[in-house]
Amino acid sequence: MKKIDLVYQTMLAELGQRSMDAAWTADFPAEGRFQRVVVKDKTYWYFDIPDGSGGKSRRYVGPAEDLEITQRVETHKRQKDDLLARRRMVSSLTREGGMIAPDSMSGAIVEALASGGLFRLRGVLIGTVAFQTYAGLLGVRLPAAAVLTGDADIAQDYAISREVEDTLPPMVDLLQEVDPSFRPVPHRSGSIASSAFQSATGYRVEFLTSNRGSDDYIDQPATMPALGGASADPLRFLDFLIRDPMRTILLHKSGVPVTVPDPARYAVHKMIVATRRRTTGLSAIKRDKDIRQAEILFEALYETRRSSDFAIAFEEAWQRGPAWQEALQKAESSMLSTEGQEALGRIRKQGNKEIGISDGNT
Repeated sequence: MKKIDLVYQTMLAELGQRSMDAAWTADFPAEGRFQRVVVKDKTYWYFDIPDGSGGKSRRYVGPAEDLEITQRVETHKRQKDDLLARRRMVSSLTREGGMIAPDSMSGAIVEALASGGLFRLRGVLIGTVAFQTYAGLLGVRLPAAAVLTGDADIAQDYAISREVEDTLPPMVDLLQEVDPSFRPVPHRSGSIASSAFQSATGYRVEFLTSNRGSDDYIDQPATMPALGGASADPLRFLDFLIRDPMRTILLHKSGVPVTVPDPARYAVHKMIVATRRRTTGLSAIKRDKDIRQAEILFEALYETRRSSDFAIAFEEAWQRGPAWQEALQKAESSMLSTEGQEALGRIRKQGNKEIGISDGNT
């Protein structure tokens, strides 16, 4: 697997810092004030902005235990937004550095959601658009066929959505700023709530949340107070995917700061969800993409000395019980290619060695 030159990895880090600074300044202008607020025995940062009428509006910032957020709060000041320079950096990274830019629709959708506050409200970009960012995160070139998509998937933890006491603007309004043809998709359950939106060209934006309770909730959209009126489909295994997400940059225009799953968790999760898909039609196509992306990450994580990250994620999934173990075994024995099985064996052997687990433990 060909690695991306260090100069471009360094450039991506610089772009990330500049883009996050710009987003931070836009979200939290100098005339406002940060406030610590305790909610259910946990401390969070909020930002109060004068509303021009003697009152104020309040925005959720994030947990006080997040050291990066707290450091930015403590050093809050306006920073010059060097938009043109950042666009040039994105161009260099995608044209010369071997990193991946999303298609224009995906980029515009994620940019609109980010500007609306999605990632500030701890939403997580998942699916293939998130996978595209792993070239920069891991410093390797990803095959083009594995990064094509016609949709964007967004996840948010249910408890977070209920507790942040803030929300995006109306979701349909955000999406229609990108394409006026976006409309809510009727939910399969018959509920008036919608967890997906689709444009006239068929581009689909779907919202998902974790389900660790009864399967009775699987076919019912969950009410998500922070998602601007959008609901979300509860899915098994999703809590594993979005735990401990990572910040990075989507290489669209001048760079869009996003939050994505840890790539090791993404690889393990793809093994599991592939076994849950049907074997016909669009599900079969998605299943094949799941497996292909997992296999690519086996190799990428191994080549970039992150085998222990994968081993830790795999072990956590394995320890969650028989259903998880059955899915992982099925994916390995009957869904991975021969090369994929070899890559999985290689990364697990090296990763288990690094974290002190014998090969026979899982």
